[in-house]
Amino acid sequence: MAAPTPSHRKFLGRLSLPERTFVANALRTETVGGVLLLIAAVAALIWANTPLKESYASVRDFHLGPGSLGLDLSLQHWAADGLLAVFFFVAGIELKRELVAGDLRDPKAAALPVIAAICGMAVPALVYTLVNTVGGGSTDGWAVPTATDIAFALAVLAVIGTSLPSALRAFLLTLAVVDDLFAIMIIAIFFTSDLNFAALGGAVIGLAVFWLLLRKGVRGWYVYVPLALVIWGLMYNSGVHATIAGVAMGLMLRCHREEGEQHSPGEHIEHLVRPVSAGLAVPLFALFSAGVAVSGGALGDVFTRPETLGVVLGLVLGKTVGIFGGTWLAARFTRAELNDDLAWPDVFAVASLAGIGFTVSLLIGELAFSDDPALTDEVKAAVLVGSLIAAVIATVLLKLRNRKYRAMCDDEERDEDLDGIPDIYEQDNPDYHLRMAEIYEKKAAEHRKRAEMTAGSGDPDHRPA
Repeated sequence: MAAPTPSHRKFLGRLSLPERTFVANALRTETVGGVLLLIAAVAALIWANTPLKESYASVRDFHLGPGSLGLDLSLQHWAADGLLAVFFFVAGIELKRELVAGDLRDPKAAALPVIAAICGMAVPALVYTLVNTVGGGSTDGWAVPTATDIAFALAVLAVIGTSLPSALRAFLLTLAVVDDLFAIMIIAIFFTSDLNFAALGGAVIGLAVFWLLLRKGVRGWYVYVPLALVIWGLMYNSGVHATIAGVAMGLMLRCHREEGEQHSPGEHIEHLVRPVSAGLAVPLFALFSAGVAVSGGALGDVFTRPETLGVVLGLVLGKTVGIFGGTWLAARFTRAELNDDLAWPDVFAVASLAGIGFTVSLLIGELAFSDDPALTDEVKAAVLVGSLIAAVIATVLLKLRNRKYRAMCDDEERDEDLDGIPDIYEQDNPDYHLRMAEIYEKKAAEHRKRAEMTAGSGDPDHRPA
């Protein structure tokens, strides 16, 4: 007789070993990049609020590039449209991998994080819109508090010295991937200026050539990098935000492994480009975008002006309520049970950590209020304040459970037989148990030998080291 099918699924259960390895490698780079991002943001704030602030503005607004190609841009503009295209290229590869080889390939497993991410974007947008409708502010910035910055969130974890179990880290990464997808859609749909159809057609042709070369197996960075630059330039001149080119090219890469491959082309390229994105592109964007004048009056305005208050409440309140509420409701309706080692306060803590919306929130703030530089700076200040408050709240909540997380991480890392595979993944492997029996037998023999030596020494107070 067939075994009964369980009526409940486990949510935030243990990852498979390949998935756990991928998540660990990806987040390790993001953590380093997040620390650099944090340093760049602090440097920008200091630079913009000292007697050197005029030099900051001069450097940020310095123009360079071929004007004949429509690319005579300021350094800030190059960072936002050019360097962030690298960031979104990596985001496109991450999304493709999740769809074909990660958690998102299984609709049942993907349901909870996807619903959580959607709610985590919808509720902040509703909070912002409600605050500005009641307060008589502009609703143009509704998308600013919808984004989560995974690198900054991981930097907070690194700074406060806490660890998250791999299941929670994977949940946070999946949230960020879906978050990036919808942020890309928001930018493409709501922040596209007047279209230049000739340039857009050229960009589409370039993307088609890029796809064809990939399918033909053509190799060589000297082929793809110049082509990518041409596609980016055409996309920029088309009126569609240039970062969309990065996403499109990332999604075209093959991210499933064929026979004999240790890594897919997408995984290999992501491994090469992610350090450039996390360690260079995003920190430079932060350096040229986070430098806003901060004073007592300006900080007070953050909590009184409806546009800025909406951003702060959207990040701190909307993100937490949206992600936690969406997760809880989805688990209730799908009859998914939480992992026995975790509790709902853990999900709430991760939801509060997702309120750190730095990079993409700054970008959307620039796009939403491009006609009002003063309001743009105020909205940027609101993003910084909201992200800081969310980081403090998450720090307190995560520290309360840090001992539990440490124990779970130690269990996940333990490898007593030194075969390179954590012991927790080998409980069903008879060879593992035979190796462990041999190890314990050797230890037992050593202890018996020491006991005999101690007994034969005639000195009851003698204890071997």
